[in-house]
Amino acid sequence: MTATDPLLVSALFAVNTVVFLLYGLDKQQARQRGWRVSERTLLLSSIAGPFGAFAGMQFFRHKTKKTVFLLSVPLFLLLQVAGLLLVTGWI
Repeated sequence: MTATDPLLVSALFAVNTVVFLLYGLDKQQARQRGWRVSERTLLLSSIAGPFGAFAGMQFFRHKTKKTVFLLSVPLFLLLQVAGLLLVTGWI
C-alpha cells in the first residue's frame, strides 16, 4: 500500500473529517452547556486524524489555550506527515 493508494487517501480523509466534526461538536456543546466530548477522546482522536484536529482547533477556535493540545496536536500532525513520507519513499 502506498500513500497514493485511493483506499488509504479515502480513509485518511474520512478519519480527519470525523475528527474535525468532533471538535466542532464539542465546541457547539460547550457554547450550549450541553454534553461534552472528553479531552481524552479529543486527544486520542487527534492521533488518528491530526489534520482534522488541527483544522478543528483553528476553525472553531477550540482548545487553543490548552497546552496539551497546543503541543500534542502539531506533534501528531508532524508524525503522520513523516509516516506518509516514509510510506511513499520520499525519506
